[in-house]
Amino acid sequence: MNILVTGGAGFIGRWLVKKLLEEGNQVWVLDNLSNGRESNIEEFKANPLFKGLTIGDIKHIDCLESIFENKFELCFHLAAGINVQDSIDNPKKLFEDDVIGTFNVLEQCKKHWCKMVFMSTCMVFERAVEKISETHPTKPASPYAGAKLAGENMVLSYWHAYKLPTLVIRPFNTYGPLQKTNSEGGVVSIFIQKNLKGENLNIYGDGTQTRDLLYVEDCVDFIVKAGFSDEANGQIINAGSGRDIAINELAALICKQPEKIKHVPHIHPQSEILKLLCDSSKANELLKWYPKISLEEGIKRTEEWLKSI
Repeated sequence: MNILVTGGAGFIGRWLVKKLLEEGNQVWVLDNLSNGRESNIEEFKANPLFKGLTIGDIKHIDCLESIFENKFELCFHLAAGINVQDSIDNPKKLFEDDVIGTFNVLEQCKKHWCKMVFMSTCMVFERAVEKISETHPTKPASPYAGAKLAGENMVLSYWHAYKLPTLVIRPFNTYGPLQKTNSEGGVVSIFIQKNLKGENLNIYGDGTQTRDLLYVEDCVDFIVKAGFSDEANGQIINAGSGRDIAINELAALICKQPEKIKHVPHIHPQSEILKLLCDSSKANELLKWYPKISLEEGIKRTEEWLKSI
């Protein structure tokens, strides 16, 4: 298939491009490099199936019109602002990137009748005490979450109004090699790098908040299965490991020196979700998708990558 990946030079985007190429698809990447890095996809340039990187912005309609001339059959829309604190500090920019940008991509998908997979986030959910399914209430506790919910609703409206094949995916906290170690969502990479450097591991708040950590190759396996499934059209689908771990426990798993683990004031406590544990039963049933990489193995692979660079 001819496939476009917006945000394809980013962390998850790079791994998605890799898998799509391995499966024999022709892949184009659109990225403004605000979060992504050209070096992430350098290795693909010699692959004849890789049709290149366009450095451009989804807010610019001329750029989108030009790249969509390639007649895509499938668009994985990952391009977005990704930091909660940035969205709190500058909600206008986040709205323009994540809502208006998503609308622009949707319009091109409708014009060229191209299926669109929208990357949302587990940050859209209301606080929970048990596993979180797709029907769990949502609560936009930050402009980032609000923008993602707006994008979700627009994407699904094109399915209901036009029957354009679209779907929403909500992967839980994804980690692994190539994740930035200065991004607030990259807790595993941040902790591993600080441990390797002998620095303190700073935990926001009391550290009892839990995360369902999904290894990046399991995440992209889910994304691809969702994109290639006709049964997934019009759906919202979660994906997670099915295991949550407290940040205190994660820090102790990575760092064997308790004195190096510190607690610091939370930078955005109003947007904190205290328990994130994914119910992936819908992905299991609909897509036959199951995660394969344990947290311990994923940490090991991430640590080996960080040592190598």
